[in-house]
Amino acid sequence: MNTVEVITLVTGGNRGMGLEIVKELSQKGQHVIMGSRQLENGRRAIEQLATTSGKVDLVQLDVTDPASVTRAAQTIATKYGYLTILINNAGAVFDHRQSAATVTSENLHLDFEINYFGLVDVSQKMLPLLKKSPQAKIINISSMMGSKTAALDPQSSVYKAVAVGYQSAKAAANMYTVQLAKEMLREKLPITVNAIDPGMVATEFGSGDPELAKKNGGHAG
Repeated sequence: MNTVEVITLVTGGNRGMGLEIVKELSQKGQHVIMGSRQLENGRRAIEQLATTSGKVDLVQLDVTDPASVTRAAQTIATKYGYLTILINNAGAVFDHRQSAATVTSENLHLDFEINYFGLVDVSQKMLPLLKKSPQAKIINISSMMGSKTAALDPQSSVYKAVAVGYQSAKAAANMYTVQLAKEMLREKLPITVNAIDPGMVATEFGSGDPELAKKNGGHAG
């Protein structure tokens, strides 16, 4: 009996946590497609992985550009015919601790474009490819920062956090995850949809300092 190859797409896969996901999954035998906004950055990342990873291909994918997402879906359809796993990893924070009373509309839009609308667009356009797999998964990289429960809990590390746009976009993405998962169940499709919180990761996300994140308990990613 032939085993169907696991083909996984990782958005924002050329750096930080996305790059580590690409590396780890390819080492475990998955055929990983690295989504990168800039092809040159993706090529450099693949060169960096050359001696430590398995099958890794590259596709140009800017989740905030609908035309780019459409082209990526068409490329994957042509080259592979299906998709087994979609990992919506691409994300960013733009509001940089601006308070709810002063956060700019521009930064709110930027936060939502990548963390919510981009995630929705990629999920919808990759869904026909996921439906062609015997079993498939959509995994959305979320954050406790988007939890209203944690934001209201004085004992939570999120209680004093201020990133209004990013937190709101993640909360919206969490709800989209729930609704899409329920839809897959109603339609009896073999596709699971989940959101995961990786916790603090030692990367440059949000213009952060990876070494400082490590000192505060962040794990390498």
